[in-house]
Amino acid sequence: MAGLSAGCALAEAGFEVTLLERRPYIGGRASSYQHPGTGEVVDNCQHVLLGCCTNLLNLYDRFGAADKIRWFDSLTFVEPGGRQSVIRPSGLPAPFHTAPSFLAASSLELVDKFAISRAMLALMAGLPEDTTEDFLSWLKRHGQTERAIDRFWKVVLVSALNEELDRTSVRYAAQVFRESFMKSAAAGRMGVPTVPLTDLYSAGTEYITERGGSVRLRASVDYIEIQADRVKVVSGTETFLSDYVVLAVPYHTLGKILPAGEISQPLAQQLNKFESSPITGIHLWFDRQITELEHAVLLDRTIQWMFHKSKLLSKHRENGNNLKAEQGSYVELVVSSSKTLVDTPRQEIIELSLKELAEFFPAVKQAKLVKSAVIKEIFATYSALPQSDLYRPNSVTAWPRIFLAGDWTATGWPATMEGAVRSGYRAAEALTQSLQLPDKFIVPDLAASGFMRLFK
Repeated sequence: MAGLSAGCALAEAGFEVTLLERRPYIGGRASSYQHPGTGEVVDNCQHVLLGCCTNLLNLYDRFGAADKIRWFDSLTFVEPGGRQSVIRPSGLPAPFHTAPSFLAASSLELVDKFAISRAMLALMAGLPEDTTEDFLSWLKRHGQTERAIDRFWKVVLVSALNEELDRTSVRYAAQVFRESFMKSAAAGRMGVPTVPLTDLYSAGTEYITERGGSVRLRASVDYIEIQADRVKVVSGTETFLSDYVVLAVPYHTLGKILPAGEISQPLAQQLNKFESSPITGIHLWFDRQITELEHAVLLDRTIQWMFHKSKLLSKHRENGNNLKAEQGSYVELVVSSSKTLVDTPRQEIIELSLKELAEFFPAVKQAKLVKSAVIKEIFATYSALPQSDLYRPNSVTAWPRIFLAGDWTATGWPATMEGAVRSGYRAAEALTQSLQLPDKFIVPDLAASGFMRLFK
């Protein structure tokens, strides 16, 4: 997505863009493909966006994919045993717009709610400094109960940042809550793609080709060489000569591509400080419908989110939202920061998922599992550790013709689709600015509403 957004922006600015993609499909870590074991088209992991993702929404508008996002105003939290709490906005001004449903939530006790409210007030004043303190320590210092931590802070942040609270930057944890939960009701709306991810982003390739560019799939970049007035890009048996290159690759592969030598040492030292965190997606197909819910947050268990793909994907909704039981259910379960599952065998993960899912939705016990798939994205995101901004590199490099993009670069956002698109736009702006061109691509943050307008 970082490379795609950079390519779309530069194509719009009049550059002749060649986009090289290692995989046989577009999207990178936000992609879909036909799973060989099931024959089904699956996303490598469920991706969602929020109303505060202004640059991501701008990219969708740019290549005409905004109508492929379905929006939800509420979140359903389900406890083992099936009890549900729904958090939704009210007519109150921000940041109090979810207060009535929050106070009514059965998943938290009154003492937990008071503790959470106190911590939220502390976050209203502005983003904290990024120190060596982790967010779990910050929460305990601000008097949070264990239940508040497990059923509120952890639920939101492990999903948003893909890392455990004791390894999370206080600044980025605070940013998640301020940008999505506190700024406005519009900021916290959740958007879910209604088509497979590669279908969603294929419109971006058309945007580039319609403007004179080209997109090459199955084209890994082996290495690049700096020439006097060009950059030589070697991809298998092909060579591309370019005026400028935006490298939108994972941090752990960048060093293999860049020219060797003393000039690359400072960047190499930065890259060595990064750490990754995995995500596991569990896809289950049942012979009957197991729940009416379209998505849900699952509490107190290994599995964290349920997305009812049968109800979310357009191809399953052509005849309306209400599927008949005999049509079955296709659900995807998500486990963020899934370090404990990396070495767990596939069948054990399936059995664990079925056991836990039945605790939330009893119909699973009577349903027959038709097929299943487990997808582990080992390098899903970089870890937003305390003070990680100290080694996140900027778009500009020591080589005047080479620019960097990727959610791990210095975007001011954590590793999200929004962060990836911001990085692509930042790289495109850095390139045009090096030529003293006026093009601007970064979209401002969503404006605050209500009382949040009083705080920066």
